[in-house]
Amino acid sequence: MKIEVTAFSRTSQGKGASRRLRTTGRVPGVIYGAGVDAQNVEFDHKALLRHLKLEAFHSSILDLTIEGKKDRVLLRDFQMHPFKEQVQHVDFQRIDPKKKIHMAVPLHFLNADIAPGVKLGKGVAQHIMNELEIQCLPDHLPEFIEVDLKDLELGHTMHVSDLKLPEGVEPLPKVKTDNPSVVTVQVPKEIAAEEEIAAPVTQITGQTPEAAAAAAGGDKKDAEKKSAEKKPAEKK
Repeated sequence: MKIEVTAFSRTSQGKGASRRLRTTGRVPGVIYGAGVDAQNVEFDHKALLRHLKLEAFHSSILDLTIEGKKDRVLLRDFQMHPFKEQVQHVDFQRIDPKKKIHMAVPLHFLNADIAPGVKLGKGVAQHIMNELEIQCLPDHLPEFIEVDLKDLELGHTMHVSDLKLPEGVEPLPKVKTDNPSVVTVQVPKEIAAEEEIAAPVTQITGQTPEAAAAAAGGDKKDAEKKSAEKKPAEKK
């Protein structure tokens, strides 16, 4: 997905200047990296906010145009107002096509409804991770990584090492070493507890049917005897 962003040069700096800029519908920002001096810029607020609502905007290489010049950049940071839907500031990083980049890429989970642990085992796919930190050359950067659950059994877990990553893409070294869990299929605790309560209780005594019947008969005679003993003697 190709996303184009338009920036405008900004000369004013400081908190006061940034506040005044926001009142005009603009957002202050900065572009840096790739061995080039950082440049103060500004963006149209409505256009930027619209872009920020796209998942791909956060994990794709963007085409940024400023004064007729184009740069390939990554969104690195942005700040929002505490309670208003207003972007306060945004940072973009220029990329070097020959250097690997580090990115957190979203995970897209597929086929959860047909996973054996869900369809047959009545389990639920529980997402432990929703994004993966990777490294790759800019041209290999994926918008997202697919996680196929079609073979996941009840009680089983997929780890980072189980993922099929695109060519040229690999987890960050620490993530690769730790190999954390990505998704698991488990029966929800509430349902498991309800099933345990509803399960029939079978008492195992180790007696044969004949012995059990004899014991039951003996218990009945003992009860009748005790009842008779409790009755008061009749007056003559």
